[in-house]
Amino acid sequence: MKIKCPQCKLNSFWRLSDGRLKCKSCKIKFSLPQKIDRPLLKKIIAEFVLEHSTNIILERINISKHKLLEILILLRMAMTCDVPAVFSGIVEVDETYLGGRMKNRRLKEKVKLGKNRRGFGTIKQPVFGILCREGKVWAEIVSDTEARDLQPLIEKQVSKGSTVCSDGWRAYTGLAAKGYVHRLVDHGKNEYSDGKGNHINGLEGFWGYLKTGLTQCIFLAYIS
Repeated sequence: MKIKCPQCKLNSFWRLSDGRLKCKSCKIKFSLPQKIDRPLLKKIIAEFVLEHSTNIILERINISKHKLLEILILLRMAMTCDVPAVFSGIVEVDETYLGGRMKNRRLKEKVKLGKNRRGFGTIKQPVFGILCREGKVWAEIVSDTEARDLQPLIEKQVSKGSTVCSDGWRAYTGLAAKGYVHRLVDHGKNEYSDGKGNHINGLEGFWGYLKTGLTQCIFLAYIS
């Protein structure tokens, strides 16, 4: 069976490095039909769970790069379906900042940006997260970490009457008045748990895991 371009129906192509074909006539790029059987899919899922990079998976499994990227995207989309639309019970909320270290930036950027502070006031990208004690995490990129930015997200993602654990950051002040049981730990006083199960250690552990993965280029973080 001759392969034809899906657009112009001609059969003259260039083969690209990612396994796709490029039509010499209309220049459209397309993939050859490739059947993914169950054993092969299981291998890909196993590599994905182990957080192996795309290049490592390609070394171990005979599949085109383009097809592999399509499958990995579908796996990530499937994972988001496992996160409940609204959290309830005991949840943890916290914010963090993602971005490269200042020492790794170019000299021109260092001069332009000045001294990079840690936490509030940093030039890095703020991210807000909510963790349910059952192990599910919801995270979103935010423009700022003030109450006007974070509290609407909490009201949208956490049902009223739930217990919300946070640190002492001012953005969480007033949650009790909005129908939540608010429990906080004061990190400024080296308090990380009140001994009654109120802490945000689970979410902080997730942030550390996320940053380690990004630093080592183990996986791509898709934060919606």
